[in-house]
Amino acid sequence: MIYAVIDTNVLVSALITHNPQSATEKVVKHLLNGSFTALFDSEIVEEYMDVLHRKKFPINPDVADALVEFITKHGIDCGRSEYNQPMPDEDDRVFYEVALSVDESFLVTGNLKHYPITPKVITPADFMKHLDTE
Repeated sequence: MIYAVIDTNVLVSALITHNPQSATEKVVKHLLNGSFTALFDSEIVEEYMDVLHRKKFPINPDVADALVEFITKHGIDCGRSEYNQPMPDEDDRVFYEVALSVDESFLVTGNLKHYPITPKVITPADFMKHLDTE
């Protein structure tokens, strides 16, 4: 099984894009098709709900709610593995620590600069390449 923490920016991008071939939309389609299992914790779910419902994003609230519900129903609510180093963006620490809690999981993000450079942290396009080789 493939496990991944999906950064909020990937979900936002997938839900506002008009390009069905975008890597972010493909990530969400693969999630919904069961190609991988999402990892999360309560803090990540809270961020998803907050950001996906912001007025500045043209996202249907029912679609946002359904996606978050899918993640919480079909994903795995994980603990966090403490990372004792400074983070480029401390607000994103929870995503990285949840990814660290499961061996061989990924953190899929459009903001690589917000995280330590490791094989775990991957762009949506690179994650799609990984899924295609599985």
